[in-house]
Amino acid sequence: MTKPACQLYLISPLDVGGDFPARLEDALSAGAVAAFQFRVKDIDQHEAARLAEPLQSICARHDVAFIVNDSVALAKRIRADGVHLGQEDGDPREARELLGRDAQIGVTCHNSRHLAMEAAEAGADYVAFGAFFPTTTKEVKHRADLETIEMWSQFTEVPCVAIGGITPENARPVVEAGADFIAVSGAVWNHPEGPAAAVKAFNALLA
Repeated sequence: MTKPACQLYLISPLDVGGDFPARLEDALSAGAVAAFQFRVKDIDQHEAARLAEPLQSICARHDVAFIVNDSVALAKRIRADGVHLGQEDGDPREARELLGRDAQIGVTCHNSRHLAMEAAEAGADYVAFGAFFPTTTKEVKHRADLETIEMWSQFTEVPCVAIGGITPENARPVVEAGADFIAVSGAVWNHPEGPAAAVKAFNALLA
């Protein structure tokens, strides 16, 4: 069986108000994107649901999975396609019980194949390794290496996401190591020519 090509996984900036829905539309209209992660901090669930609504509609129109960061409760409330859990954000088994068998559940595993195996055994649909490069999107407490992806992709069928400072310029080694998805945020939303140009650059690399 041939392994599917690596795909693009967008992560939102923390500020998703204002003109962000238009910027998301711009990005998703520019090329193939597998998933979009809604990542906001320090706001209540009611406000988060309000901000998510237009973004969720845009993703649905483009057949892009809408994944909620950290909060199983929010994911259930808005009927998101799935949830992404950090190591302190809950158990994938409990998330599965609440969200159902069709939900996409991902787990942050830093640079640890052991954590990834635990997540996979708990029913995670994908695991995320990172950060691979310096990033300003969030504080980096763990650095990952390419060998982690290489070993994981050789010995398991559970997809892995590479995250952390990935740009069109540095992504190739991560893709070649066997990542199933590359998760990107700043490289798209802060691109000098706009998010559409960034998505096109990533898709050219992944083609």
